[in-house]
Amino acid sequence: MKAFAARRGVRPRRARGAALRAALAVALALGLAPRAEAHTRSLSYSAWDAVPGGARVQVRVAQLDLSRVGLAFAEPVAGVDPIGLYLQQRLHLSAAGQPCVAQPPLALEAPEGWAVRSWRFACPGPGPFLVESEVLLDAAPSHLHFARLRTSEGRIVDRVLSESEPRWDWPSAERAAMSSARTQTSLGGYVRLGIEHILTGWDHLAFLAALLLLASTLGEVAALVTAFTVAHSVTLALATLGLVRPEPAAIEALIGFSIALVAAENGWILGGRGRAVPLVVGAGLGLLALAPGSAVPRVGLLGLAVFSLCHFGLLQRAREPARLRVAVAFAFGLVHGFGFAGVLAELELPAQQLAAALFGFNAGVELGQLAVVACLWPLLRALARPAGGRALALVAETGSAAICGLGLYWFLTRSFG
Repeated sequence: MKAFAARRGVRPRRARGAALRAALAVALALGLAPRAEAHTRSLSYSAWDAVPGGARVQVRVAQLDLSRVGLAFAEPVAGVDPIGLYLQQRLHLSAAGQPCVAQPPLALEAPEGWAVRSWRFACPGPGPFLVESEVLLDAAPSHLHFARLRTSEGRIVDRVLSESEPRWDWPSAERAAMSSARTQTSLGGYVRLGIEHILTGWDHLAFLAALLLLASTLGEVAALVTAFTVAHSVTLALATLGLVRPEPAAIEALIGFSIALVAAENGWILGGRGRAVPLVVGAGLGLLALAPGSAVPRVGLLGLAVFSLCHFGLLQRAREPARLRVAVAFAFGLVHGFGFAGVLAELELPAQQLAAALFGFNAGVELGQLAVVACLWPLLRALARPAGGRALALVAETGSAAICGLGLYWFLTRSFG
């Protein structure tokens, strides 16, 4: 460990002081964890039909997202539908700059875990029409609203609305007939969506930070980021194209586990590579496998225990642990890629849009990721210079403990919550 630590400008810490700092960091992380958003984005949908005198809309939103505003499974009170009222107050339609009038909403039969409302807009003129969505942005700024329009000529056009792009000008009949591609979310729109997704994906950013904390050279950083990028690009494409569809809840739990394991590995390396950490990880996963109701199957938890013990064993014997960390970055990158794919898969895009959406979204994710690395890596290198790297050692030690706490929280709540 001394050679490995010295190469990074850090020194072994006394057990008591290190344990105290780690405990405080984990406690802080767990205290802040409920405020951190999951890797997945909340989504809502609206299907619009242009009709004489206005439009008809059908809106679908998850009950889980409605719980953010205290409306999950809310029943009508005194003849007022609180869910319908909330949606009408945040989904607007105007014609030629004048607001359209929403008729009373109708509750429709919905799939389990969803709420569906439909109503009609009466508009003062024939257009042009503008849709504006504020659905759930007050509770979840990263919320996405997927709007799809069926024109009076029967053409289908769509747009992804977000906090940065909440408005959509409906295309005229001539524009829709000329080129439907111009009426859909552009390549640049999907790039922006990917950037927003990565910069608000706290679990992904935590994993990236855990990888960088012990990286000692720019070449090592490049290897870690490249391995992670290649891996999640593969599974993002497979899931978006519908070739592989793993269980979303299990994927989200595994993302939390990946964060906790890499951060725990950091602390284990800095602390001298003792037996305690591998044994605690293996035994903990074995005990979780005995508990009922996990999103990760029992055989999966046992597999994670075997994987973790083998990984720590290989690290114990490795002369260059950096190579094994690159392999782990690739392995967990495959898992994170399925998490990224959740957004595009849920949008249910038509086949002709998939290529542009997949390319743009993945490019946005990579741009956001590189921006984070470009900001974080120089800061870590600056900490490595003064006092023989003691500042970097303290940051790596405390930061790894905090990230481990966050990852453990996400893993447990997504597995059993």
